[in-house]
Amino acid sequence: MFLWTGSKGAQGSGGERRTIYQKVREYDVLDKRKTVTALKAGEDRAILLGLSMILFSVMMYFVLGITMVRSYSDSVWTEESSCTVLNSTIMAEINCTYSCGSECRKSSKYPCLQVFVSLNTSGKVVRLSHNEEAQDTNPKCFYVPKCRKDYNAMHTVIMNISERLKTQQQVLCYTDPGEQQDSALLTRIYGRVAVFHSLFWPTCTLIGGTIIIAMVKLTQYLSIMCEQVGRIKR
Repeated sequence: MFLWTGSKGAQGSGGERRTIYQKVREYDVLDKRKTVTALKAGEDRAILLGLSMILFSVMMYFVLGITMVRSYSDSVWTEESSCTVLNSTIMAEINCTYSCGSECRKSSKYPCLQVFVSLNTSGKVVRLSHNEEAQDTNPKCFYVPKCRKDYNAMHTVIMNISERLKTQQQVLCYTDPGEQQDSALLTRIYGRVAVFHSLFWPTCTLIGGTIIIAMVKLTQYLSIMCEQVGRIKR
């Protein structure tokens, strides 16, 4: 009877050990499942972030392509040249309208400054405009200020520009190499630098989104490889 009791106690101790081992094993499996679930959720968020960044950059490329890049490609003032200021005078007053509230428009005037320059490369005399917007708004005037109620303020701005041009004499200007336009620009809104800066951030966003997705895929691949190596060793 003593032997039977001892054998029963040994069996009970072994069963308790197996029960404890099973519980520990279950906890380990549960922890691994939680870890895998958390990692999968984080990977899904990272991929979603990367795809969102790529989609945003593509949309920015589309918007910039039909605005900035198109205006840059359509511009004819592409050749840099040195110009000598010949004349800078106010020729007339141009009518304009400004907003005075909701559904309210009033008229005003601004002085039209005409500037003529001579191209040092060819000696040709052309009219100078501030940029593409001034050329499109009024090609006869060098600068088109924002219409205001205060005429004296606009007149002061134009006079300051005129005096500055007279003191500089030599300025860098942009001309049409095909000589289709009889005017030159002092500055370009849609120049190479402007196009570069406008495309820089969308490009960074596109590269960043691609890197995020590539890193997630690489992590998943390495995880699968480690799991396969672990199974082979077992």
